[in-house]
Amino acid sequence: MRIALFAAAAAALALAACSQETGDNAAETADAAGDTMASAAEDTAENADAVADNTAAATNEAAEDVDAAVETPAE
Repeated sequence: MRIALFAAAAAALALAACSQETGDNAAETADAAGDTMASAAEDTAENADAVADNTAAATNEAAEDVDAAVETPAE
């Protein structure tokens, strides 16, 4: 009877230790996922800024082309 009691106590301790490790791993995974999402959001914002800059540059170039075409006399 004592052996069964000690075995049950040992199993409970092992299970508790496993549960703590599992919880720690889950917390680390959640932190890593949060970091990844923050990085992706930052990259997206930077890409949006680059798109806006490129669009503005292309619009300015097109406007200059129109101005040049208007100033060129027709043949």
